[in-house]
Amino acid sequence: MARAYLDEAQQAIGYAFRQPRLLDEALTHKSHVNEIKDKGRKHNERLEFLGDAVLALVVSEHLAASFPSSTEGQLSKLKARLVSEASLAKAARRLNLGSLLRLGRGEELTQGREKDSLLANALEAMIAAIYLDGGLDPARAFILRAFARSLEDPHALHDDAVSQDYKTQLQEWCQKRFDTLPQYVTVRESGPDHQKMFEVQLRVQGDILGVGVGRTKKEAEQMAAKHALKQAISS
Repeated sequence: MARAYLDEAQQAIGYAFRQPRLLDEALTHKSHVNEIKDKGRKHNERLEFLGDAVLALVVSEHLAASFPSSTEGQLSKLKARLVSEASLAKAARRLNLGSLLRLGRGEELTQGREKDSLLANALEAMIAAIYLDGGLDPARAFILRAFARSLEDPHALHDDAVSQDYKTQLQEWCQKRFDTLPQYVTVRESGPDHQKMFEVQLRVQGDILGVGVGRTKKEAEQMAAKHALKQAISS
């Protein structure tokens, strides 16, 4: 591996490898190995597998510490968002990993350096490479840097559509509390067709726990679930 390439890669990720072969493996796509037909050359798929596990551990650890009052379900949704392919690809782009990948000609021609899947996989492989080279602490530091924009803004992370899915939160609460699912009943529709308003009652075991109004039935159901959750927390 050329020294200039090694230096550029290590500067991009902010970590100096003691075993440069791990860095090379993390940045090598299967298409490149298949093309050069070098049986001794390794691609990054096995590292992806390990990196996925290390990423899940570090993100879970960070979220549990950052949101001590959140439920298991809420934390799971936040983790799923952070470790999604789209989120990983964004982090990889910020690190400019696409320009460092070793790809086969076919992937180059189809703009493989911009594909979310390749970028996400490369980031996971890089996490594993750092973990194998230096242990969990440097891997954790790399992950927290790579995802800093999301992790350092807990309000934005916790106040989006993922955490505001009141229906899912209420369903989980009902299953734990009553071992049953809530029912949503549309009790009123009003207004002209282009400005319809819906009123929905949320019922659990026949009791009305919440009422919601919205421009769509889904919006009204979310508002009813939000109302019910507020009642449950205050009671």
